[in-house]
Amino acid sequence: MLGTMLEKIKDFVVYDADKEFYAKLFPDSVGRKDLMRLRKMRSSDLPGVTAIERASYQFPWGEDIFRDCFKANYNCWVCAEDDNVLGYSILAMAVGEAHVLNICVAPAEQGQGIGRKMLENLIETARGRAETMFLEVRPSNTVAIALYQDMGFNEIGVRKGYYEAENGREDAIMLALQIF
Repeated sequence: MLGTMLEKIKDFVVYDADKEFYAKLFPDSVGRKDLMRLRKMRSSDLPGVTAIERASYQFPWGEDIFRDCFKANYNCWVCAEDDNVLGYSILAMAVGEAHVLNICVAPAEQGQGIGRKMLENLIETARGRAETMFLEVRPSNTVAIALYQDMGFNEIGVRKGYYEAENGREDAIMLALQIF
């Protein structure tokens, strides 16, 4: 019973209270990234999430797609600093598989480890509940590919014409990670 309640609390917000405490007492002792909180996405986050989505993609998801993710009970997370959403991630899980549907960091916040922090969270969320994690990525997104490879993902195939593109369609590289 207590374990279940602790898991629900962890699902609501993931952060280290000790770091927050020491940051208040000794501001220079803790980095900004350490104070960024990963928490479940709420409906009230959608304006910030969709603003990041529009700023990041030529063919962005609309708010309706994010709402559908809530309805489907996907694992929807945000990385936030205070109430400012810096990035978000969405994970679907079924029959021993986890599928990263979307992971995105605000353009002004990229290159600071936020994407890695969110991906690590998705992997931990799936651990023990899935054997394999899958995702698709545009071949043109070399920064994301480097992160995924660094995290242990391996290329398993190509989905032809998967993404909308300015001049038609773009293939997707399919990646997988065995979760132990």
